Amino acid sequence: MARVLDRLGRGSYRHRWIVLVAWLLVLAAAAFGAVSSGLNLSNSFSIPGTESDRAQALVAERLGDQAAGVGSSSSSQAQDAEAPSSARVVVAAPEGESFLEGTGIQDVMTAIAPVAEAEDVAGVSDPVATQAVAPDGSVMYVDVQFTVGMEEVPTATTDVLEDAADSLEADGYEVALSGGPFTAPLELAGPAEALGLVVALVVLVVTFGSLLAAGMPILTALLGVGIGVAGVLSLSAVTTISSATLTLALMLGLAVGIDYALFLLSRHRQQLADGTDPETSAGRAVGTAGSAVVFAGITVVIALAALTITGIPFLAAMGLAAAATVVIAVLVAITLLPAIMGFAGERLRPRGRAQKQAEHSREGRNRWGLLVTTHPIVTLLVSAAVLLTIAIPALSLRLGLPDAGREPEGSGDRRAFELLAEGFGPGFNGPLVVLVDAAEDPSALPGAVEAVVAEVTQLPDVAYAAPVAAPGAAEGADAALVVVIPTGAPDSEETAELVHAIRDARPDLEASTGTELWVTGASAANIDITEKLADAFPVFLLIVVGLAILLLMVAFRSLLVPVTAVLGFLLTIAASFGATTAVFQWGWLSGIFNVDSAGPLLSFLPILLVGVLFGLAMDYQVFLVSRMREEHVHGAAPTAAVRLGFAHGARVVLAAALIMISVFSSFVFSGSAQISPIAFALAIGIVFDALVVRMTMIPAAMTLLGRSAWWLPRWLDRIIPNVDIEGAALERAAAHGSHAADAPVDEVPADAHVGPDASHGVHAAPETDRPR
Repeated sequence: MARVLDRLGRGSYRHRWIVLVAWLLVLAAAAFGAVSSGLNLSNSFSIPGTESDRAQALVAERLGDQAAGVGSSSSSQAQDAEAPSSARVVVAAPEGESFLEGTGIQDVMTAIAPVAEAEDVAGVSDPVATQAVAPDGSVMYVDVQFTVGMEEVPTATTDVLEDAADSLEADGYEVALSGGPFTAPLELAGPAEALGLVVALVVLVVTFGSLLAAGMPILTALLGVGIGVAGVLSLSAVTTISSATLTLALMLGLAVGIDYALFLLSRHRQQLADGTDPETSAGRAVGTAGSAVVFAGITVVIALAALTITGIPFLAAMGLAAAATVVIAVLVAITLLPAIMGFAGERLRPRGRAQKQAEHSREGRNRWGLLVTTHPIVTLLVSAAVLLTIAIPALSLRLGLPDAGREPEGSGDRRAFELLAEGFGPGFNGPLVVLVDAAEDPSALPGAVEAVVAEVTQLPDVAYAAPVAAPGAAEGADAALVVVIPTGAPDSEETAELVHAIRDARPDLEASTGTELWVTGASAANIDITEKLADAFPVFLLIVVGLAILLLMVAFRSLLVPVTAVLGFLLTIAASFGATTAVFQWGWLSGIFNVDSAGPLLSFLPILLVGVLFGLAMDYQVFLVSRMREEHVHGAAPTAAVRLGFAHGARVVLAAALIMISVFSSFVFSGSAQISPIAFALAIGIVFDALVVRMTMIPAAMTLLGRSAWWLPRWLDRIIPNVDIEGAALERAAAHGSHAADAPVDEVPADAHVGPDASHGVHAAPETDRPR
């Protein structure tokens, strides 16, 4: 692989204009596809096969469109961009007044009356007929149905609604407009994300000591992520893409795009500092560091693609979209970057301070590496204790899906949610629906509905239960709906327990009434999704851990290196869950991280975090430990190999980690209940994994293991392919002549894999050669 990549790098360097134009054409094609797609984005999630999903399909089949929306979130519904949409006007009476007295309802309906005549308005609900006035008279709401999708509602129509709201507020009422055209649009990038790029640029300038070199990773990453995101948007022409899918692809593509270019460019500049000519250096950088980039990229792609095994469509879509973006980032790094190196030529050769840094790297100077390898036991114990302490909040982790109550403070959806909760009770925003199916004996339906209402009303945490005045209630019907309003909020533990209590009572009710009962509604659907994801998590984690061991065994030809890598990864995951739980569920430091409302973590966050962090953790493991293995193969004693390898790779890995942290952190402050916890978990996960695990615990563990770290049974050594991810064979071939790319690839010496007790093997460098 090293020889192939070396030739690819040289070819890209020589034919730089062709490579550049080709990538620009790809970008143009992807952009055209995105613009032509219609941009069908959604914030809703569903899992086919759950009870709530099957029940919702039965409701639509048996009761028709007039029952659609029953049991949906009462304040903000995730609507299909193309289906006819609706908006809700929630009005709170002035302090001390009530809609049950005086002319309050008439005032509201008079102000809203012009809305009924506006363009593309199908109708305006009657709050008295729909019982849309709170029992205490403090709040009421009016639903406005449109004939077009939420994105097609005319501006003139929304202006009429806003004018009505302004008129009511002038009279002392509080008004919140939610849903439909008043749902805040998705913002992929803003000032915070731009700040993340600025921080990344600063880190690159400090790392390279050159503005030209610093700008190259940013440029290639932006082009790669532009192609990736545009490609994902193009798919929205044939399927609905969630905003979380798009944002994950953007975050991950940007972060790995910069990091991969950083690794390649660092090796290129080190070689230039050693006197190599630019073209040869570009090819050799792609052949050596590029081999690690390709292998690291493969690990990320496999981990993300493994999300498909969960059997959950929206999670599989997120994984595949992010994986495709990572593939593009790898291809851009090994082709476009050497082409840009060709444009830069000699100007990338380090000078002044950058030249001194290159010399320090070549000499293996690194104080932190010396410290952790001098005191390995203390280092491991302290690091593990810190990570385990941070992981403690994860013991109380709760999962769920965000509702309108988690939207940014001040948004219409958030305020409507709060007003309805204050007037009608917390459970009004997440009603449950029981479908009573009497297809086999329609005459049993009235008695069955009464029995269901009586039984459910007696359950704990039920505020109200009653049949719905829908087509199913008509004489001769064979199905009906019972709406259950919980006393708890949609994401509360009480509501989850109520869903299970209704389902537990179902067998006796079905036996006594001769009907079939199904439980659905927005809250029930969220609970079903959460439980399905929780059940899939252990299997997914086991697959990822097994995959990590196999991949690292192939990469490093060792049994113990993969074990230490996986144990460190598990500590990273535990600490990441703990920190995210403390901030987003407990509300610690919520003001700093722009958390408007604490609550359960995203139900798909654990699986997503494991998949993404696994790939990124293996990135750092590959880039750091491959240099240690390279020194070991070249004859350095075990401890010296660890110190030399760490010194060569630590500065670049640190810069890469800081860049990834800055990119992910910039999305934390988006205010999105979906994006913020994902971005925070990824950012803090990189902090723990790169800085604590890979740059602290791994060197200490490798020092303790000594020569046994590289032990591999001979029978297994013969079976496992030699991928040579560090490109050592290419370096050795280059040392024997100027035509490195055409030289035969040497095999790794067999004695590099002997056991810890062997008296022969790799020649040990004298202790005096260790860097100080």
